Amino acid sequence: MSVAVVNGVTVTAFVEDGAAFNKCMEERFSTLDVNGDGVLSRAELLRGFGPLPVRGADAETGEEIGNPDDEVFEKFDADRSGTVDLEEFKAEMKEIMLAVARGIGDSPIQIALESDSFLMRAVEHESTKRV
Repeated sequence: MSVAVVNGVTVTAFVEDGAAFNKCMEERFSTLDVNGDGVLSRAELLRGFGPLPVRGADAETGEEIGNPDDEVFEKFDADRSGTVDLEEFKAEMKEIMLAVARGIGDSPIQIALESDSFLMRAVEHESTKRV
């Protein structure tokens, strides 16, 4: 784990560098595709997210909230094929990364990052562009 300074511009620049972003996504996809069949099963995809919090009822409405595992998988499985291909993976990760960039905003924040995290890859990408 490392501490890095990141802002939305850093993350957006990484996503917009198609070659760097695609290489990163292809590497992660390959790592997650344990059986090497070229698609991610529900278990393979969710393994990359770690344990998701179990949710019960919405505090305001009392309505039951769906299983977060199902919600995550459904977001990635755009064509509803029951698996996630590389293009679906890249498209959803792009949306997630851009949402993170918007959430961070323009002000730099100091954050602890796993060495193989997407945000760390964005920080590393930025550092190679400054050289």
